[in-house]
Amino acid sequence: MHVLVTGGAGFIGSNLVDRLLAEGHSVDAIDNLSGGKLANLSDARSAGGEFSFHQIDICDPSVVELIERRIPEVVFHLAAQIDVRLSVTDPAADARINVMGMLNVLEGARLGGARKICFASSGGTIYGTVDPEDLPVTEAHPQKPVSPYGVTKKVGTDYLNAYRELHQIEYTSLALANVYGPRQDPHGEAGVVAIFAGRLLSGEECTIFGDGRQTRDYVFVDDVVDAFVRAADKGSGLLCNIGTGIETSVNGLYEAMAASAGVDTPAVHAPARHGELERSALDAGRARMHLGWEPFTDLQTGTAAVLDWFADRNA
Repeated sequence: MHVLVTGGAGFIGSNLVDRLLAEGHSVDAIDNLSGGKLANLSDARSAGGEFSFHQIDICDPSVVELIERRIPEVVFHLAAQIDVRLSVTDPAADARINVMGMLNVLEGARLGGARKICFASSGGTIYGTVDPEDLPVTEAHPQKPVSPYGVTKKVGTDYLNAYRELHQIEYTSLALANVYGPRQDPHGEAGVVAIFAGRLLSGEECTIFGDGRQTRDYVFVDDVVDAFVRAADKGSGLLCNIGTGIETSVNGLYEAMAASAGVDTPAVHAPARHGELERSALDAGRARMHLGWEPFTDLQTGTAAVLDWFADRNA
């Protein structure tokens, strides 16, 4: 196939680009490099004529013409503003990127004759606050996001459904759990594995906000990439959770990573951050049924890979 990946120089996007190229597809990647890095695409850029990189912001109206001109069969839309806290302090900027930017991508895909769009949604925010007895949460749970970021991710799937009805463009939305792995920037809550890895290897203290008993569903980036690749041909018209269904506390995560890094110093605790979810986990039964997908990387193996990657980068 000829495919296009927005956010292609980012953490998940660059790993997806590498997988697509390895499977013999030709790939266009779009990224404004505000968060992504060209270094993430060093292998892809050596692929010659099978890969093209375009430095452009999805909010730039000219991205519509670019996507139309490249005529991708499938568009993987991963470019986004991903900071929940920023969405609270500047919801207009969040909506400009995650809604208006997405509409540019959708229009480009429509005009370019794309048959499908695979969208990175957020399983940690679109459902809002979930009662513990409803965990791991399924796609049937009401979507009541409590952050502007979560609202834009919910709206993204609503727009995809509208384009499916109006323009017969298929879609699959993947509601991602907390993705971690090599190339992740140690920034914000979503990057807690990367934050811990960087600090543990440099001998710095790690900080846990609150009592550390809050839980998350950590899913390895290679597993997430596999879900996107499968979604190119399966799961049309569906929202699918992509997670392990396993709750891991921040305390447990730190203890496991510290042991792997050979560190016996306890983490320090800071006041809890306002609005942080207490517990989160996703039921991926629909993805198993419709995509033939399930996670294949356990947390110990995945975090060890992150520590190795950071060690190699530091060396």
